[in-house]
Amino acid sequence: MTRALPWVGLAVVLAVAELLTRAIGSDYFPPVSAMLSTLGGEAATASFWAAVGHTLQGWAIGLALAALIAIPAGIVIGSSRLLYRSLRAVIEFLRPIPSVALIPLAVLIYGSGLESKVFLAAFAATWPLLMQTLYGVQDVDPVATDTARSFGFGRASRLLRVTLPSAVPYIATGVRISAAVALILCVTAELVIGAAGLGREINLARQGGAVESMYALIIATGVLGWALNALFTRGERRVLHWHPSAR
Repeated sequence: MTRALPWVGLAVVLAVAELLTRAIGSDYFPPVSAMLSTLGGEAATASFWAAVGHTLQGWAIGLALAALIAIPAGIVIGSSRLLYRSLRAVIEFLRPIPSVALIPLAVLIYGSGLESKVFLAAFAATWPLLMQTLYGVQDVDPVATDTARSFGFGRASRLLRVTLPSAVPYIATGVRISAAVALILCVTAELVIGAAGLGREINLARQGGAVESMYALIIATGVLGWALNALFTRGERRVLHWHPSAR
């Protein structure tokens, strides 16, 4: 029964939205049933899946670059109190910069293709993962570190056998958060600069007055985000099956 509650809640929301859109009768707010029907039609076309593929391509590359930058940097910076204090001001300055504000720079340097989308996604996804890695490294139990040191473990061994396993739950959470952020920036880049993907298809549908298709594609981006989050959540539970938070 508990597992069915989310689906019951979704069904209620869809039913209420269906009634409201039919009661309003506006051309800009078609019924939910029409949106879902249009989405089903879109899902049967090759162009739809090509757009999904383009979005996922930019998302995957951007997230991978963010992980390659943020995780090693977070481990190195978090392991050194002096380095952390030296770079904290720089991190706190760069972290709040909205990635959308960098769109003109990305277009100027990379144009309006995949490279700009990857740059924006990687920049946005780096900061949550970097901060989570920093928190994970700094939250290591000092008793465990001192014990490893007393047993003659060197700095590299302590990092691999004590620090990194303790920081894995934080890193896994950071990856999941950064995955959502990277997808948001990919779709935003497609909407604004016209890079290939679902965002561009949404904009084309809007320009062509295909309101039902526009909403259907917006729903598709939401479903894609939900599916990726569910995938990462499941993977996080499997990787951290030994950790109390996953039990």
